[in-house]
Amino acid sequence: MSPRILFVEDEPAIREMVEMALTRAGYEVTSAQDTRTAMIRISDHYPDLILLDWMLPGTSGLDLARQIRKDKQTRSIPIIMLTARGAEPDVILGLESGADDYITKPFSPRELVARIKALLRRSAPHSEDEVIEHHGLKLNTGSQRITAGDTEIKVGPTEYRLMLFFMTHPERVYTRAQLLDHVWGQTTYVEERTVDVHIRRLRKALEPFGLAGFIETVRGSGYRYHPHPLT
Repeated sequence: MSPRILFVEDEPAIREMVEMALTRAGYEVTSAQDTRTAMIRISDHYPDLILLDWMLPGTSGLDLARQIRKDKQTRSIPIIMLTARGAEPDVILGLESGADDYITKPFSPRELVARIKALLRRSAPHSEDEVIEHHGLKLNTGSQRITAGDTEIKVGPTEYRLMLFFMTHPERVYTRAQLLDHVWGQTTYVEERTVDVHIRRLRKALEPFGLAGFIETVRGSGYRYHPHPLT
């Protein structure tokens, strides 16, 4: 079955162009012109990936991304944000709102298809059912759930993959470039600052459980996952 993509965009010309490119690439595409229609589409059939325009009538794409990430049923759906706003603060805001990737307009259909393929590849379920546990922090690759004790830690798909990599590679320092290669895949599309945004999101999710300190910043080098007994 072809991956199902929901494209949320209020400009008819852009919708038509993207729909045509994605259909030719073998994807099943459903469109929505605003966030209200998008939520109806999502409830009708959960998509495998969402392409989301930032500037939408009524509720913005940023707000929709936040809403998707808060819902237990939809928070694992990968999101690519599409927008003409390419300044660094805007990119960071988009990523912190829940997007896994960010593409600035204008963009080529070939680049968009490449980004979608890369993100769907990264978001594919882990092939083995395994439970990894470090001092009260548990990750189940079968259910793709992270828990502290009996409480689930809510994270997005990119933070889950980042946590999976950290928990299977503890104590070693990794640069941002190395994390991009291992977690995002060897692609030139994602910038190193993206790593910092997702690290912050992951730490924020771990903080209420006193586990944010498991992810250490090594100044001048990168990050290290250092699980240790809680005091």
